[in-house]
Amino acid sequence: MELERRIAQGRGDEIADLVLKGGEVLCLVTGARIGGDVAICGDTIVGIGAEYDGAREIDVTGAVLVPGFIDTHLHIESSCITPFEFDRCVAPRGVTTAICDPHEIANVAGLDGIRYFLEASAHTLMDIRVNLSSCVPSTHMETAGATLDVDALVPLMDHPRVIGLAEFMNYPGVIHRDPGCMAKLSAFAGRHIDGHAPLLTGRDLNAYCAAGIRTEHEATSAEEAREKLQKGLRILIREGSVSKDMAALAPLLTPLTAPYMCLCTDDRNPLDIGEHGHLDHMIRSLIAAGCDPLAVYRAASLSGAEAFGLKDRGQIAPGKRADIVVLDDLAACRARLVLCGGVPADAEGFAARASVAPVARGSVKAPRVDPAVFRHSSDGDEVSVIGIWPGKILTEHRRAAVAAVEGDRPPDPGPDLARVAVIERHGRNGNIATGFVQGFGITRGAIASTVCHDHHNIAVVGADYADMALAANRLGEIEGGFVVVSGGRVLAELALPVAGLMSLAPFEEVRAALTDLRAAARGLGVTLEEPFLQLAFLCLPVIPHLKITDHGMVDVDRFEVI
Repeated sequence: MELERRIAQGRGDEIADLVLKGGEVLCLVTGARIGGDVAICGDTIVGIGAEYDGAREIDVTGAVLVPGFIDTHLHIESSCITPFEFDRCVAPRGVTTAICDPHEIANVAGLDGIRYFLEASAHTLMDIRVNLSSCVPSTHMETAGATLDVDALVPLMDHPRVIGLAEFMNYPGVIHRDPGCMAKLSAFAGRHIDGHAPLLTGRDLNAYCAAGIRTEHEATSAEEAREKLQKGLRILIREGSVSKDMAALAPLLTPLTAPYMCLCTDDRNPLDIGEHGHLDHMIRSLIAAGCDPLAVYRAASLSGAEAFGLKDRGQIAPGKRADIVVLDDLAACRARLVLCGGVPADAEGFAARASVAPVARGSVKAPRVDPAVFRHSSDGDEVSVIGIWPGKILTEHRRAAVAAVEGDRPPDPGPDLARVAVIERHGRNGNIATGFVQGFGITRGAIASTVCHDHHNIAVVGADYADMALAANRLGEIEGGFVVVSGGRVLAELALPVAGLMSLAPFEEVRAALTDLRAAARGLGVTLEEPFLQLAFLCLPVIPHLKITDHGMVDVDRFEVI
């Protein structure tokens, strides 16, 4: 029996399957450095702080061993690669558990998308856990490719890789007791329910917490995070490719608060992972910012395990899952070796995995468009403008005067007023909405994407209607992705044929393509570090203050199309 083997190997009556020799274990409970070997039986740690013999032994002399890192909230689709390539991309950096919400692919392919992630998770080295997507679509003010009600979710709630209900983005629906929201919250009562409540405070926050919601990753200031901690929410510090809240929340992460604070990336692409890192980047940065290293490593593993009910991990201790990161230095956080359930995250381990066929091919069903569809008319001398705050997905609701020209209010690069448009691409209604955005810096051409949170229609921003049309039409030809166009030519592109969200290429190729795309966008005058995900978040009508969907410009504060 496996149980008897574990006990025998832990006692030393049998040689262990694997022994890490010569390092020190960082205890995240007491802060102690524990010398001695680490013995592993199968996927489970069975001994620490003693000498062991192993059928296989790895010398980790001089290293410090910490528990594997847990990304407590992310959308793997936003990495633009499949779960298998994401595994290969970030597990060697120490991420051994990823708690994902597959609502990006669910908004395109419904339950087929969620099942794809559940099937893939059975074969990855890292342990991928799933929170079932709670808001597909996120609101009634957008057209998605699918709608998931409570009856669709309940049959999956007892799947062994499902934790609970994913981020409940429709916070107005919660606090105003929308029947559909109430049905989902009631069905998952007593289970984990993820939060999503940007800038919510006071009695509205009390009401939101009273619904049984347990975690929150949308806090963008220490003041906001502190109130949410005081009202019982565990705070997930986020550092994605666009949403960069780590610096603002770092002062709140202390040995006192660390048990109730975790780390997450939400949306992070392979280019940023390659240039800076993943959770390892957050750990390095938080320590460099003056946070206590023990508090940081608690937030990176043990706190996440406790917050999400994963009692079998978060410590290097007997009986825990053998998720171990071997480091030469805590502050540098560069993994020498990573074990996922006792299996090294290396080329041999990845090559041994089984695979799962992708889903949601051919999902871009938008009609071809001509330049005239991007014309924009409005009453009055002023128009609403989405104002970008770099490093945040919050936007400002600005007003600007734009002169009418032959019935159109064209983009004006002078004051950085670009045209933004959303084109419905699921073959439902053919909606097209246009507006203005300020903050891209684009002076010519266009960029377009089918990564368009969360409905994932076609989003395009530009200074030239003909180039915008070319960019949008090109996305239909390549099954979705990213495109940069100028002067009637495609300058760079990345095809994302899986639901218009994920590439089938290795992450190294995706990273190279993103580098080319970013350079091409800069050539159009774009000043944003990550313009494509910034464009995607302009379309999410649950993040204040002004957004755009295929229904039109959305005043998020009033929760209505304007």
